[in-house]
Amino acid sequence: MLMTSLDGKRFAEMIISGANNLSANAIRVDALNVFPVPDGDTGTNMNLSMTSGAKEVQKNVQDHIGHVASAFAKGLLMGARGNSGVILSQLFRGFGKFIESKETITSLEFAAALEAGVDSAYKAVMKPVEGTILTVAKDAAKQALQTAKKHNDLILVMEETVKEAKASLNRTPELLPVLKEVGVVDSGGQGLVCVYEGFLAELKGEPVNSAPEVPSMTELVSAEHHKSVQGFMNTEDIKFGYCTEIMVKLDKEKLRKHPFSEEQFRNDLSHYGDSLLVISDDELVKVHVHSETPGEVLSYGQKYGSLIKIKIENMREQHSSIVEKTHNTLNTDLPPEEKKEFGIVTVSMGEGIAELFKSIGASTVIEGGQTMNPSTEDLLKSIKAANASKVFILPNNKNIIMAAEQAAEVADEEVIVIPSKTVPQGMTALLAFNPSMSMEENIKSMNQALQHVKSGQITYAVRDTNIDGITINKNDFMGILDGKIVENNQDVILAAKGLLQKMLDEDAEILTILYGEDVQNEQLNKLVEFVHENYGDIEVEVHNGKQPIYSYIFAVE
Repeated sequence: MLMTSLDGKRFAEMIISGANNLSANAIRVDALNVFPVPDGDTGTNMNLSMTSGAKEVQKNVQDHIGHVASAFAKGLLMGARGNSGVILSQLFRGFGKFIESKETITSLEFAAALEAGVDSAYKAVMKPVEGTILTVAKDAAKQALQTAKKHNDLILVMEETVKEAKASLNRTPELLPVLKEVGVVDSGGQGLVCVYEGFLAELKGEPVNSAPEVPSMTELVSAEHHKSVQGFMNTEDIKFGYCTEIMVKLDKEKLRKHPFSEEQFRNDLSHYGDSLLVISDDELVKVHVHSETPGEVLSYGQKYGSLIKIKIENMREQHSSIVEKTHNTLNTDLPPEEKKEFGIVTVSMGEGIAELFKSIGASTVIEGGQTMNPSTEDLLKSIKAANASKVFILPNNKNIIMAAEQAAEVADEEVIVIPSKTVPQGMTALLAFNPSMSMEENIKSMNQALQHVKSGQITYAVRDTNIDGITINKNDFMGILDGKIVENNQDVILAAKGLLQKMLDEDAEILTILYGEDVQNEQLNKLVEFVHENYGDIEVEVHNGKQPIYSYIFAVE
């Protein structure tokens, strides 16, 4: 069947189909990430970004394709997370601008819009790297244009676009050596192929391989917490006062005495409280429960293995604080807070690190980082909350810098992104800020500060891989120095010692240790003793960062 034009309603269906296909394949896209760290991966970021775009389209379905494309671009922009999400948003931002005035488009206009999107995306990236989603988008758009010049058939053009996108994806390892070393194709490019496959399936009237997305434990917990409206209940009515979350690493020896059954585990824990959630696999059990006796929950979990993550919050205290804040917000007699000249927005993972940022001058701290990259919209809200006419953003993660720059571009305030890639860099830049200096002087000072700190991290591998000549097995502990894996060991302390030996030299004066939520005091003390015994002249500062995923974050100055 020949299809010579495309209107807004049909394009909206293509977008929804593309979003569904990407959602169904997000885990597969995540698995292609080169770095084996447990971070906010490409599939997750692209899926959340695309879902935001699709939701905006669903609110604006109409015949005018230019208006639908503009809505899609807006949704993608606000929901963009991570570098892959930002690039995806830029691809369709350029696409949308090219056709914004058109009610319908031909196959040639569709292909030209794809090329306009590629131009927009390349301009948005300071140093474009070939062998990534950019290359796949460029090659696919070029093929689309060549086909459209010969055939006025949107289905044929989309078929050729998908075909070339797949071919380009398979070529990415030849362009990017690290992909070839690890034996994978580019994850962002694979995500884009999923979107284009969804587009084509809709045009041909075929179903995509969509599956209902399994909600994460975080989403399930959030749903439990929102079942009651906090402002319309009394603190004293809370029956089970402690929100308790644990993660149990199953132990073979303990399982001989207490064979694990998720159903029995869930039934037993139901006696300790309500709002119970249990998710398990062959190695881990994740638990969320509201209990009056959290200690008993911990003891029960230990029957089956070791506790590798514990989080207990007093909900009565939280509720009182929420009610007080709500009262103050609704009290219109309170005078508005005067706008400051400078504000600083920073991204943090872990309550301890967030408090540390606040203590040294951050106006607003966004919970995020590796496990969940904040979206452009999250960053815009934080810029507004900083209540200042000039705002600095410290992303503290290389995968958040582009979203921060995108937020800076559309914010009403004057916003400058200081490209900090790690928490130590962010802290050093924040300490370099001086409110008595001008914007330009602070930009120079904060950027220079980034060069004067070494950043180290200890985390665990989520998959087997071989990178930079290092063979890494799943669950190994890895030492990362300024973004490069330089150490790995099955023992966390040995990995940490190996990393510190590579970081500490005769120029080092101060070592700051931020320890994570899974670190025990005995382990921490051993590490500090190691530094004192081998590097006696170095001043050591220790803070409880309470960060997930990273057992230790080191800063050396």
